Amino acid sequence: MKTHPWFVIICLFIMLAACRLPSLDAAPPSQTPAGTAIQTLPPSGTPINTSTATVENTTTPPPTFTPSPSHTPTPSPSPTFTPLPTYVKLRGKVIIDQAVCHYGPGAPYLYKYGVYKGSNLEVLRRVEGGNYIEIQAIGGNNPCWVKVDYLELKGHFADLEPVRFDQVKLPMSPYYAPPTGASALRNGNAVTFAWHPLVLRAGDDSEQTPYIVEAWVCQGKEMVFLPLGSYQTTVEVIDEPGCAEPSRARLVAAEKHGYTRPVEITLPVAEVKID
Repeated sequence: MKTHPWFVIICLFIMLAACRLPSLDAAPPSQTPAGTAIQTLPPSGTPINTSTATVENTTTPPPTFTPSPSHTPTPSPSPTFTPLPTYVKLRGKVIIDQAVCHYGPGAPYLYKYGVYKGSNLEVLRRVEGGNYIEIQAIGGNNPCWVKVDYLELKGHFADLEPVRFDQVKLPMSPYYAPPTGASALRNGNAVTFAWHPLVLRAGDDSEQTPYIVEAWVCQGKEMVFLPLGSYQTTVEVIDEPGCAEPSRARLVAAEKHGYTRPVEITLPVAEVKID
């Protein structure tokens, strides 16, 4: 039997097409894009954990900012104030027959009036460094100075207000200038004051102590007030070393109308002896 050529060509074409068909048993090629992880299923029968997986945050938290402690200024301590001492006025009774009351805090000052035994008086102040007190009639307004020994005080002498000698107001003379030539000469602890005389007109003599050196000096390592009256133009005082405050003095002269302005006198400094 003669085979037709077209039959042979068709058979060859069918055989070639069969060779190009994919095998039914081969696995299909993977369609997963390159670089993508493939999830592998567990073997059959293995239970699958359906709980939500905990994802650990591995991100490093930013550093916590701790503010530097701010400087708290230490408040300056409030200044402490020493309270001023409280002074009082006292009452006193005269215990001698008659006590002379002076214009200033000492015996050499001019006489003002007398107070008598048994009189009750108001005691106002005391002179610093001395033993005279300022008194007046109870409810009065005409004070004068008397020695504290002449009165019995109802209270303590130290409770009276102290006043320095140069704060005591003396009656002033409108007619005379102060004495001239005042000086001080030291010999050890003895200081001699000297000055020129004050010449008064007739009738102006007070007929009392004409000169007073008001001395603020060191004795026994304490400052004391000594009014030194003199009828001459010299007077002497003891001034020792050992006080922190410098000694000083002033001179006044009296006439019947009052006192001249004071003249300051510089004292030579006392020498400290070193054994």
